[in-house]
Amino acid sequence: MANLVIDIGNTFTKAAIFEQDELIYTDHYPALDNQILDSFLTRYAVDKAIISTVKKQSWEWETALKQKTQLIYFNAAMTTGIHNHYKTPHTLGLDRLAAVIGANHLYPKQNNLVIDGGTCITYDWIDAAGNYFGGSISPGLNMRYKALSHYTAGLPVVKQDVSFANNSGDDTETAIRSGVQNGIKFEISGFIESYKKDKTELNIILTGGDSIFFDTLLKNSIFAPYIKNEPHLVLKGLNAATQKHND
Repeated sequence: MANLVIDIGNTFTKAAIFEQDELIYTDHYPALDNQILDSFLTRYAVDKAIISTVKKQSWEWETALKQKTQLIYFNAAMTTGIHNHYKTPHTLGLDRLAAVIGANHLYPKQNNLVIDGGTCITYDWIDAAGNYFGGSISPGLNMRYKALSHYTAGLPVVKQDVSFANNSGDDTETAIRSGVQNGIKFEISGFIESYKKDKTELNIILTGGDSIFFDTLLKNSIFAPYIKNEPHLVLKGLNAATQKHND
């Protein structure tokens, strides 16, 4: 039997099919509809489905899903395999919670630092005993580029360039690129170094839309041997929560 995992974000909805821990299929959509849902339910023997959403609304396709599967709504109380010490668990983003659950599920009894590169960059650490105390949130890559133009009168909008490897820029565009991309590189390296002072054995798990870009930034660093790229970490965390639900 298969699990259907649905992660509804601000911009896209991600859907995935898992058989146990194996990711069989995944895609993203501007929005789900009955036709897309029917394609999943027709192709796969879906037993359970889980929805994680940032939106407070209901959808027409939910009715069909409730009738055909055991439907689960991911929430802050579903701390599968971890001990959540966050002081305000109701304000913790469900994507951050799912990511640390996924990290602990994939790499149990290990120290894991999850770096999620999306609209924001989040840093979340979970220790080998499964304790999660929180993390950090900073502006993401594109947010930094756009902010420089938005909050100044003379700076242009500049896009990321994965091939840029200079320490400084020799014109305005490359100076911005150096400040944003090197700034993120030094920020990430600083966070990793801080955590590694206490836990020398530490997995660095990159996920999110900019994870491959961050991997490139760090590929020649001393941290490269510890880096694990898990672009579907949130989906895997939601699947882990589904597997444990009512077990």
